[in-house]
Amino acid sequence: MGVVVDPTVPPEVAGMLRGSGALLSRFRAGWVPPPVEPIERPRGPSSLALLAATPVVVAVVAVLRDTPLSVLGFMVLAMFVLVVLFRIAGISEVPEDDRPRERAVYEQARWYEGRYLLPGDFDEDAARMLARAQRAIGTVLRSHVNAEGLLDDARNAVILPEQEWELARLLAKLSALRAEHRELTERGIAPEVAAVVRPLDNALAGSEAAILARVEALERYARHVADAERAYHARAQIEELRARLPRYEELLAESGADALAVPELDRLSEDAEDVERALRRSVTSAHEAFRYLES
Repeated sequence: MGVVVDPTVPPEVAGMLRGSGALLSRFRAGWVPPPVEPIERPRGPSSLALLAATPVVVAVVAVLRDTPLSVLGFMVLAMFVLVVLFRIAGISEVPEDDRPRERAVYEQARWYEGRYLLPGDFDEDAARMLARAQRAIGTVLRSHVNAEGLLDDARNAVILPEQEWELARLLAKLSALRAEHRELTERGIAPEVAAVVRPLDNALAGSEAAILARVEALERYARHVADAERAYHARAQIEELRARLPRYEELLAESGADALAVPELDRLSEDAEDVERALRRSVTSAHEAFRYLES
């Protein structure tokens, strides 16, 4: 399980945060990357100065062209052209970002604090539950039936990442409260306090059960999608076989064995219809499970 990011964070920033789990953990522990001192770059002739000097150089070359000093004029022109070329190369060169990557990640992490969660934010039970939800979401989003639009791929692309973030946020809060509650109870509870602690135990257990129900709903949806995925691939295989059927029929007719095999081949069409019906049923069930997620 890696970094979980709020889906409303810009994609380029979300990608940076997901790929920087170790750095983000160091920031959480209090480490701050040192600021970068500005680098003094050697100054060259400005573009404006070179532009102003161009007619002067051209005039000097023109004056010296028909004199014994014409060679000197061409040398001046060559030197001027060389300076211009160096200046153009400096302008066209892509400037490197002087900030180390750590500093860039640190600045984004500060700006988007509270909109990403690290593996350390979850206890073992919460991490397992989140992993189950992420596997279910991955099953749906990576499926061919979703990519082919048999499911509502546009809504899946929006709602499922929202579901992942919401579950991660709740599980992180649950993990923090469980840790505090465990620390309190391990110090020992006075008999007078036990009656107060019991409702808190029930609140934690009830919250966990509610989150588990949402995870199981995602898993049910993923199972329906997996059924549809199997039917989708079976349909593709049967369609491939049906496309080859005329060649088999031709061979059987030429060999005189068609009377024996035609009934078996005809069954292929029946199988295709069965698979098509199974695919439609699976997709319908997946849609119904998806509607449950939105409720």
